[in-house]
Amino acid sequence: MSDSTHETDFVAQLTDIQLSLRLYVQSLMPGDAAALDVVQQANATLWRKRGDFAPGTHFKAWAFSVARFEVLNHRKQQARDSRLLFGAELEQVLADDLIQHPDDIERRHEALQGCLKRLRPQDRELLMHRYTATAGSLDDFAQSIGRSVGGLKVTLHRLRNGLLSCIEKQLATTEAES
Repeated sequence: MSDSTHETDFVAQLTDIQLSLRLYVQSLMPGDAAALDVVQQANATLWRKRGDFAPGTHFKAWAFSVARFEVLNHRKQQARDSRLLFGAELEQVLADDLIQHPDDIERRHEALQGCLKRLRPQDRELLMHRYTATAGSLDDFAQSIGRSVGGLKVTLHRLRNGLLSCIEKQLATTEAES
């Protein structure tokens, strides 16, 4: 295979996995605004190491392992800043599970998007407020909408359980149809 053909194939495969790669990194760094920066760093590293990839092998698994090392590098930097969110052992368990089932990430993301669309707008707003990196405190949000923090916590618990149930049902339906 010529260098030009190899690079064209590499670019096509890298482009095809961008959503999966982003979701993978975000799942290892929940709520961390730096996740997209880590994805970009992973892309740069993948490009730099493109000569190391053996055509015909599992590209997504290779890319995920490179991304995982970028997450670990980011974690080391955070540890130096005293902002470590996950321990190394938990991060290892999550990464291993996600690498074993890379296509599950996209399916779960699609199921989550479908389930979120079914929620009432005020419930979606509460979830988005709670789980975006730029959101303020739950206390401030509760005050702004005239509800108690305790009530919002109960609602969040109910919404998380409902979303989990919805996602599992959608995944089961998708698997049954396949």
